[in-house]
Amino acid sequence: MSMYLHLLRQRTHAVLRQDDGLTTVEYALGTLAAAALAAVLYMVVNSDAVSSAFESIIEDALSARP
Repeated sequence: MSMYLHLLRQRTHAVLRQDDGLTTVEYALGTLAAAALAAVLYMVVNSDAVSSAFESIIEDALSARP
């Protein structure tokens, strides 16, 4: 029984030490974070307050006389 537990322990440590596929997970999490940030920025830019601020800035710029 102890030999079986020893082999199981060795195999478990070998599996946990492997980092195959770690880069793929990092890219997936980075892509997910970027998509979440893009969604938040989209909601902020499309809000009424930001939209009216942009319109005000553009109107002020276009109405300025040189």
